[in-house]
Amino acid sequence: MGKNQETEIATLGEFGLIDRLTKGAEIKNSTTIKGVGDDCAVISHTTDTETLITTDLLLEGIHFDLTYCPLKHLGYKAAVVNFSDVYAMNGTPRQITVSLGISKRFTVEHIEELYSGIRLACDVYGVDLVGGDTSASVTGLLISITCIGEGEKGKIVYRNGAKDTDLICVSGDLGAAYMGLQLLEREKAISKNSPDGDFSPAFEGHEYILERQLKPEARKDVIEELAKLGIMPTSMIDVSDGLSSELMHICKQSNAGCLVYEERIPIDYQTACMAEEFNLNLVTAALNGGEDYELLFTVNLADYEKVASMHTVRIIGRITKPEYGCMMQTRDGNEIPLRAQGWNAFNA
Repeated sequence: MGKNQETEIATLGEFGLIDRLTKGAEIKNSTTIKGVGDDCAVISHTTDTETLITTDLLLEGIHFDLTYCPLKHLGYKAAVVNFSDVYAMNGTPRQITVSLGISKRFTVEHIEELYSGIRLACDVYGVDLVGGDTSASVTGLLISITCIGEGEKGKIVYRNGAKDTDLICVSGDLGAAYMGLQLLEREKAISKNSPDGDFSPAFEGHEYILERQLKPEARKDVIEELAKLGIMPTSMIDVSDGLSSELMHICKQSNAGCLVYEERIPIDYQTACMAEEFNLNLVTAALNGGEDYELLFTVNLADYEKVASMHTVRIIGRITKPEYGCMMQTRDGNEIPLRAQGWNAFNA
């Protein structure tokens, strides 16, 4: 191929690249219910349940920095982000396989520490570690985890079911993981300019945002509460790349628009304080920070009272007709377009 015909991957981004590589891929087996395009693939082998499969790749220097990320925390996080994808389909994670690329600078004890975090996550969420692979690496540490889950037939939730007037809901709070990352990066930079042994990171009072970055949790509790209340989301996704990006995924696949209210976006006090310290726009951090692993979902307007009773969930807007676009109403009443400025590994 001539140089003038070549396309930089960054111009497409992660999801544009996936779309291009998988465009026209045909489903050949009747057991494949859903292929590329959601949080998990869906496969049916029984009359009552469907199998959910997701995989995630983490590369040192791209997705994590071992300068400030303990190996045990990294192992825990690597497993949990896969569990989150399964919960985002209204399913339950059951098994994982773990594959590693390991460079020579790591010892057996290092990898045992990483695995201690993976096994802890499996214990907390009731997931079995059932296999994997290892290989040498010349570029540091590589972690690839595949999670297998299951969901009840007829109750799997996709990204494409949102309808006009549906309520937009999100669990927990947003932007904390991003602000935790900013704090870690700042202290790392300061430490490089400090004499050996003469540096103590300024982490006191910021424990929440640090934990949100280094040791996130998947929202199993939200899925359980939705089931208990008899709420069936019309669409759902987990917030890994930022609220704006995830909302736009739902709207694109549902052929819908949305209106989000700035004043309703849930933000923790520590997140707000850190954003002020960094002189960053708080709402921008909440919309585009990513790695919160909260659940973003839509429900029928008739479920308003039920979902409003959930203490861990906030109603932040509504789904609209597609011609309206993806919009946010600011605190002063203006409406501005949402922009997908979340995580893109090829631009990072």
